[in-house]
Amino acid sequence: TMVDPDRGLSLTIARVVQRLQGSSLHSQLERQARVSLHKPEIKLESLKEDIKDFLKTSGWEKKLQNAVYSELNVFPSPCHPAAPPEHIKEPLAYMRKAQGSWEKRILKSLNSMCTELNIPLAQKRPANEQKELLNKWNEMGTDEPDLSLFRPVYAPKDFLEVLMNLRNPNYENGEQPSFRNHLGLIQVPLKVKDIPELKEDFSELGLNIGQLGIDDSAQVPPEFFENEHVRVGQKVLAEQDSAAAQQYVRQGCPTALRADLWALILNISNQPEDILYYEQLKSNVIQHNLLVDSLIYKDVKLTASNDDYYFVFEDYLYQVLLCFSRDTSVLEHFTYSSATPPKSYIQGKLGMEEYAVFYPPNVNFNSFILSVAPLCFLYHEPSKLYQIFREMYVRFFFRLHSISSHPSGIVSLCLLFETLLQTHLPQLFYHLREIGAQPLRISFKWMVRAFSGYLATDQLLLLWDRILGYNSLEILAVLAAAVFAFRAVNLMEVTSLAAAEAVLADLSTLKVMPLLQIFLFATVT
Repeated sequence: TMVDPDRGLSLTIARVVQRLQGSSLHSQLERQARVSLHKPEIKLESLKEDIKDFLKTSGWEKKLQNAVYSELNVFPSPCHPAAPPEHIKEPLAYMRKAQGSWEKRILKSLNSMCTELNIPLAQKRPANEQKELLNKWNEMGTDEPDLSLFRPVYAPKDFLEVLMNLRNPNYENGEQPSFRNHLGLIQVPLKVKDIPELKEDFSELGLNIGQLGIDDSAQVPPEFFENEHVRVGQKVLAEQDSAAAQQYVRQGCPTALRADLWALILNISNQPEDILYYEQLKSNVIQHNLLVDSLIYKDVKLTASNDDYYFVFEDYLYQVLLCFSRDTSVLEHFTYSSATPPKSYIQGKLGMEEYAVFYPPNVNFNSFILSVAPLCFLYHEPSKLYQIFREMYVRFFFRLHSISSHPSGIVSLCLLFETLLQTHLPQLFYHLREIGAQPLRISFKWMVRAFSGYLATDQLLLLWDRILGYNSLEILAVLAAAVFAFRAVNLMEVTSLAAAEAVLADLSTLKVMPLLQIFLFATVT
């Protein structure tokens, strides 16, 4: 239900104030205000204004602005005050129901693995095991435990099957008037953007605008644009303004500035209390053994160890993912996610809340690993790497693993991809459909992993610059369609799904920005 703008604004302000009141920033601001009382420029007769001026000149006002901006970016617009909480999670009942049964299925798979292997979901580690883990924390990759009995909880194709079976029960027998012509695998009537709307949204990617990641723009000599762009980037960093940084990265990040710009956009500053929090998570990993630890271990071995780019980060991946599986602050995002966290109890303590362990809702760690690995190129300090990943997850990546109607959710991305192909490459779309090679069967894994593990790392980071810059995942669907457009001539000649997959098997030589530009701005609409 929509709220009238004034009411919506006051609800938003109230929510932001409430969330910031419990934060460490709030106590730091109070402390600074008290300190300022001893300064000679603070006069009793103009106390309030003088303290405000002091907070402005000492940089605290900018920190507060960034915190507010971060809240506005992460949390959804307020619903009508009378709307039940589940509407904030997901407004469509049939989507909530589908997400609920998908979670049950995952949990059932986890529980049956516990029963088969006779392993509890969570248990305290014996003291000697704790000591051993602590000693090898920075070299967990050297371990070779036998994990042959552990199996992945689900694969992307299982999740795609679930999305293909989604239906809106309000339509009888699939009679969805405006939707009858959609011949893709996704059969739910969600509103997705067309190319003119995408052009407007992604206007900074236009052909006559300088971009990092484009080598031969006729308008601006690349080296001239790059030098100027670096200079502006340094200025943005000096200003420490999250909103300015978000606007800036829409044209790409210079390599040397990327780590700092992303941290500024995500409002991550790695304060002493953040480092302490990370250490607490680490000690939780050392004290308790969860079933998912073995699943993480197996997936890292299968995914990263066999990847030419990522194998060097194996130890970082264990550290981040093991801590992530213990992090209860991640639970906050469930207020605006269609998912609900599964809960388990330490062995022998069933039903006692203080012994509850929340499981990450998506135990397809393969996708998690591919979300963390690229960040290892930018951040080498574990607690900072951890915070950046957690923030990327609660802002973006969780949407790729849960069923919802959100424009950046995986269902909308699949539908956007299929609609773009069917509208702008109809011959290719029909040809692939006729030979049993529905395009989404190929592109789904790219989108669900945000193209990590498929593109060369420099290209992947240029793509993720734009995810952060536009605060949206829609660009994943646009790129997936652009890849099909780029390989269209070869794809028109294939006669089977296997042959189509072979044409699209290697994306590591692709240049992301030219593909996006040509597809969005040179396609006739």
